[in-house]
Amino acid sequence: MTPTLIACSHGTRSPSGQVAIRALIDQVRTQLPHVRVLEAFVDVQEPAVADVVADAVAEGPVVVVPVLLSTGFHTKVDIAEAVAPYGDRAVAAAPLGPHDLLALTLESRLEEVRLAADDSLILAAAGSTDPAAADAVRIVASRLATCLHRPVTVAFAAGAQPRIGDAVAAARADGAERVVVASYVLAPGYFADVVSGAGADVVTAPLAPDVRVAGVIAERYSEAVAQLAAPSAA
Repeated sequence: MTPTLIACSHGTRSPSGQVAIRALIDQVRTQLPHVRVLEAFVDVQEPAVADVVADAVAEGPVVVVPVLLSTGFHTKVDIAEAVAPYGDRAVAAAPLGPHDLLALTLESRLEEVRLAADDSLILAAAGSTDPAAADAVRIVASRLATCLHRPVTVAFAAGAQPRIGDAVAAARADGAERVVVASYVLAPGYFADVVSGAGADVVTAPLAPDVRVAGVIAERYSEAVAQLAAPSAA
């Protein structure tokens, strides 16, 4: 039986953020037409991921894909605990980042704002107290720098240093005439607002919806399906 894909995002009170994530999940459905795709959340919105897993696993195997850009509390606790009671009938996939397609999506967002050669560029992420999350963001920044052939500074809205406002101020102190922030968040909402309000001259749009991001979700699902299949193949 084809495993159900549970696309688990953070959740937001922002109506536009909800629309963006829903559109992203619809793109996943288009890319995986033979897979049942359900939505779930770790905070703010319902249904909660644990409830969706409990209902779906009664009908067959389940893969929870974190629609989250980095690891952290929600992946290591909320999602892990949601799948833990079901053994090999439910598995959690890796978070979306780091991934080359995310760097390419960021590159496209920067093309939309006409990034100039003398702009100072900051990649701004939501942030987490988990060091692995900051490391993942730095990997994406490195890949973006490779795409653009220019340096990219990393900053965070919360949980890690430097904070976005401090990074913007440092860029201005270094003589930047225009500071551009690449918003490494999925959708409009709290963290997108923090990124936008940090004082940069230009801030790119969030990543979702985008077929490349949907493609990462589909890839993470396929990787996890292989994990589910491995015990029976052994």
